Amino acid sequence: MIHLSGKPAIQSGKGWILAALMCTMMLAAMDTTIVSTAIPSIVADLGGFSLFSWVYSVYLLAQTVTIPLYGKLADVYGRKPVLLWGTFVFLVGSVASGASWNMMSLIAFRGLQGLGAGSILATVNTIAGDIYTVQERAKIQGWLSSVWGIAAIAGPAIGGLFAQYGIWRWIFYINVPIGITALILLIVFFNEHVESREHYINGRGIAIMTLSGVSVIFTLMQTGQIWAVASYQTLIMVMISVGLIIITVRTEQRSPEPILPGWIWKNRVLLGANLAIVCMGAMMLGPNMYLPVYAQSVMGQGALAAGFILASMSIGWPVASSYSGRLYLRIGFRSTALIGASIVFAASVGFVLIPFNSPVYWVVLDQVMLGVGFGLLSTPTIVGVQSVVAWQQRGVVTGVHIFSRYIGQSIGAAVLGGIFNISLQQELHRAPRTLQSQLPTNLNSVLDVMQHPGTSNAIHEYLQHTFYGATQTVYIAMACIGILVILFLLLQPAGGWTANEEM
Repeated sequence: MIHLSGKPAIQSGKGWILAALMCTMMLAAMDTTIVSTAIPSIVADLGGFSLFSWVYSVYLLAQTVTIPLYGKLADVYGRKPVLLWGTFVFLVGSVASGASWNMMSLIAFRGLQGLGAGSILATVNTIAGDIYTVQERAKIQGWLSSVWGIAAIAGPAIGGLFAQYGIWRWIFYINVPIGITALILLIVFFNEHVESREHYINGRGIAIMTLSGVSVIFTLMQTGQIWAVASYQTLIMVMISVGLIIITVRTEQRSPEPILPGWIWKNRVLLGANLAIVCMGAMMLGPNMYLPVYAQSVMGQGALAAGFILASMSIGWPVASSYSGRLYLRIGFRSTALIGASIVFAASVGFVLIPFNSPVYWVVLDQVMLGVGFGLLSTPTIVGVQSVVAWQQRGVVTGVHIFSRYIGQSIGAAVLGGIFNISLQQELHRAPRTLQSQLPTNLNSVLDVMQHPGTSNAIHEYLQHTFYGATQTVYIAMACIGILVILFLLLQPAGGWTANEEM
């Protein structure tokens, strides 16, 4: 089999390439958020309400498990064909999703979208690392980060507009012009110089690794959400996942060219950065899952205002990401990432200290601060890991790094979800006897009771305090995870991760 290696050609249209990368990133980012506000219209048309959570889950599952594979293929065949193929698959999945005739078909086509999104997430950052110098990458990461900020605000708004005033199917069809524009720009402006040599692709290893990834992520997504943490379902799935991981490791060790080479886990810089980004991914899920509910149930804000409060994190992230280049060129990648991790820790603690009847701007400022910390943490880590390897290894290194972040998000959803539910349940059990008979016994009905017009003021106020306490517990857990991030970064060699050399 043919292997392609080398370096990209000198690019004469970097601006157009960046525009193409941002367009493809917008596809993956937007489809994470745009579906949320259109779900009622989709369910009304297609039915299958009990299955609608899989419209999200299958997309994230397919996207996450394929990221390392696409990262390896980008080193084998070059970045351009892998990204073109992934974008094409994504567009096919988008058109098919828009034409879905029932919920099962929509879920299947969303999975196809996810297969394409995995390629986008694995290769966009790799291409940015190829064509831009280490001095330029912070600014470029800022631009790419801004795409996620725009998607966080525009996605739900566009989805709501199509659902309310148009046809929900256009939330998928809108991807087509964006994707075609990206394909044209990549074909015209992005060029690679490649060399050919014999290469081995382990099909069995790919299949086992994919199955292992599906098992692990499915377990994390279901635990604490669909079934309890301490349940026989969790035990069975953990046993299956561990068994598949062991088989995967042994298969990879025997492979002449593994998808996930062993040297990635032996390199202290890469290991520390990937473990830190796993923890960062877990921390990101705290605000994403519970801040909108907190804003509406505790602070009395509407759904739109709650969305903007959550999106305020996107203000600090791209700005800090762009500025991080000045820092890591002066003090190194690890030190810059440590500053970011410290700010994230401080923001997590800061939320815990916010009083019950606090003004909205306190929460917004805390979110902005959290975004600054994530920007100063995420950009130095991804630029740093790309800078310590050669072109032939950059794709797999970037893929593993992005994969680590999404694994962290799956872990965060399970762990923080379990912590929130346990805390909420404990607060309900501690209620005064005069209120216990009126309080909901099922956690799923807490919000319904709060929003019911017949709920007494005493019950409503008590439930507000339960949400306040449970959300604070989530942020306390985030602060503890933030300490782990700092420890993982400190485990790296102090002088082995600087921005003095470009590979």
